[in-house]
Amino acid sequence: MRIVLIGPPGAGKGTQAKRITDAYNIPHLSTGDMLRVRASAKTSIGRKIRETMASGKLLPDALVLTAIIERVAQSDARRGFVLDGFPRTISQAVSFDEFLDAQGIELDLVIELQIEEEMLLDRIVTGACEATRTSSAERTNDNHEALKVRLDRYRAQIAPLIDYYRLGRMLKSVNGLQSVDAVTKQLFDVLGWRDHNTAAEGLRARRSR
Repeated sequence: MRIVLIGPPGAGKGTQAKRITDAYNIPHLSTGDMLRVRASAKTSIGRKIRETMASGKLLPDALVLTAIIERVAQSDARRGFVLDGFPRTISQAVSFDEFLDAQGIELDLVIELQIEEEMLLDRIVTGACEATRTSSAERTNDNHEALKVRLDRYRAQIAPLIDYYRLGRMLKSVNGLQSVDAVTKQLFDVLGWRDHNTAAEGLRARRSR
């Protein structure tokens, strides 16, 4: 099962990706995690990633794609994976499709977590306020205006990508405003009822350990 999970910041992609990967016993490939690992390396590429991330600029497609390809090629991803945070552009999507095609494999599904922007902003800001009650350090990037900028940038980037996958008849949408468990159930339904049963059993088994 090879899945791309799309959704705005704060939509719960990480939580749902973890549930899918636990159920299907496939790796969760977070672009952010992979790039942070590379950035920590004492190499020229690591330095370039650190400098670009510190400047707030987007990393070059070629650099991001290299990190993804190297990770997908590892043995634990042969059975499948859930990609979270990639692709972000049509250029990345096309290049990744070409790589998969050269390997004789293809994506099974692209799932979009749909969520109304204002409700998402309220949810994130409320969560941040709750967190700061028990923390001495305020998360300054979780204020309303900063989040609005992030969401505007996300929407501008992702709209063409969603159209690209929709035209390829690979896109399915899930209501991300439901409870966490309800979103998980709908995700498994989208993956197929037979798969849903298998996934649910796997998830329950892992939770009971």
